[in-house]
Amino acid sequence: MGRSQLIEKMIEINLFGACIVRGGSEHHYELSGSKHRALLVLLATAPFGRRTRSFLQVTLWGTACYDSGRQSLRRALADIKRIMGNDFDILISSTNADVTLDVSKVRFIGKPGSGEFLEGIDLKEEGFEDWLRGIRSNPEQIHSLFSLASQAPAKASVPTIAILPFRMIASAADEAVLGDWLAEEVCRSLSRSNLISVISHLSAREVTRRSIELAQVREKLAVDYCVCGSVRVVDGTALLDADMLDAESGRILWTRRFSGSLGEFLSSSGDAINEIVRAVGRTIASEAITHARSKDLPSLADHQLLVAGVGLMHQLRLQSFAHSRKLIEESVRRSPRSAESHAWLAEWYVMSVFNGWSTDISNDSGKAVDHVARALDIDPENAFCLTIDGVVNNNLLQRLDVAENRFNLALEYNPNESLSWLFSGVLHAYRDDGSAAVKRAENALRLSPLDPLGYFFDSFMASSYLSTGNFEAALEYANRSLSVNDRHLSTHRARICALHNLGRDEEVLHAGAQLLERQPDSTVSGYMASHPASSFNFGRLHADALTAAGIPKGD
Repeated sequence: MGRSQLIEKMIEINLFGACIVRGGSEHHYELSGSKHRALLVLLATAPFGRRTRSFLQVTLWGTACYDSGRQSLRRALADIKRIMGNDFDILISSTNADVTLDVSKVRFIGKPGSGEFLEGIDLKEEGFEDWLRGIRSNPEQIHSLFSLASQAPAKASVPTIAILPFRMIASAADEAVLGDWLAEEVCRSLSRSNLISVISHLSAREVTRRSIELAQVREKLAVDYCVCGSVRVVDGTALLDADMLDAESGRILWTRRFSGSLGEFLSSSGDAINEIVRAVGRTIASEAITHARSKDLPSLADHQLLVAGVGLMHQLRLQSFAHSRKLIEESVRRSPRSAESHAWLAEWYVMSVFNGWSTDISNDSGKAVDHVARALDIDPENAFCLTIDGVVNNNLLQRLDVAENRFNLALEYNPNESLSWLFSGVLHAYRDDGSAAVKRAENALRLSPLDPLGYFFDSFMASSYLSTGNFEAALEYANRSLSVNDRHLSTHRARICALHNLGRDEEVLHAGAQLLERQPDSTVSGYMASHPASSFNFGRLHADALTAAGIPKGD
């Protein structure tokens, strides 16, 4: 059944005010027990309606006795099945690890603000009290369960930019719209980034219809940055003189000339537009990181926190990495309903574990799961958040089927989400589906407008080519990635694998020494135990190469 088709709502749940859990219009039952209602609410408020059995046991029955909690959960589900009758098997499914409610068949009645969250349900279990207190202190985190009309818009957590139509100077009649078209194409390219909010081209055009006044742009569009300039065509060559401005202070961040043949400028995928987009992306990232390093957290603007945090996170220096978490956490604190901020914090914990910096892998993995769940609580259809949920399932939980589902769903919602294409490609590489891996990674590169994560894309292109057996291409991309960022461990392993399969034995040993220099506790057994591709040829290929490179075998 497609998303657009009508799905019968078999159960109604009221969260604000008196808690009600009852059958829909033609389903005549109502749950009255506090723990029965709490159990359904815990499932209904979880991403995809799924909670682990251990979470439900601890939250509703405490930690005193695991066996007792397990039996209590089993009895509660049996009681609910007796009350619901045949509806139970349609609404609720379970495995040895999880319990899932089909949230597509749930109607949330009432509306936020019509009473206290779960009024009257105050179970005396520490886990439930902590969860209940967390929702009551910030009920906005579950507003996305209700209609959009009942929600306040999320506070912006990324910088906003306007690309103003470029003025044409002394143009021929058939060139008159070049400046306007060029600004629109730059807008389209920038809008693919999760780290920039781009004002629509129509809005920017309307504000500048008569003249370009920075104060008016700032007031009408509420932007942090803007780009403006002029275009002229001389003997078939287009010349764009552009300025990027800080909209608040009026400071010119750069003034540059971009030039190329008219045909190149008229191509939406041409170098001219890509060059403009890269210049904007680099500047926003650089400005944010510079401010983050020179100012304390309270002095940083909201829009600088997340960009700086992500930029520092991907520098992969331990000090920068630690600082990046503080920035992203502050972004979450200031914008608790920003789904992307929660998702980036989840990605921070994934990278902490995957790069060997975590001192408590179980705890950090749990935090990654928790933050991406919060992101999807806020915006269940956010392609970026679904992508990060896929990353968590792939890299930490090694649930590759679930990860594939998340990536596919993300691309269904937004076919231009570059990270969805990238991580989906990596998943196909891990599963030895090289052709699909390369196609998806190439799509990701085409759609990615910003440089701070460029090394990341090249690294995964290397992995994709490894899965096809094209070791020359894999080595080229691995080298290109390491030339920008030589601290990404996966790229070092990809390079070792490519060199080994090309028969370049001396270089393999040198590359192995470089990996051990960056991760002294690297072992082949450790890689195979933790990597999601360990049961596929991709993993075995890496294990053989790591052994040849002198990486210790381990336990």
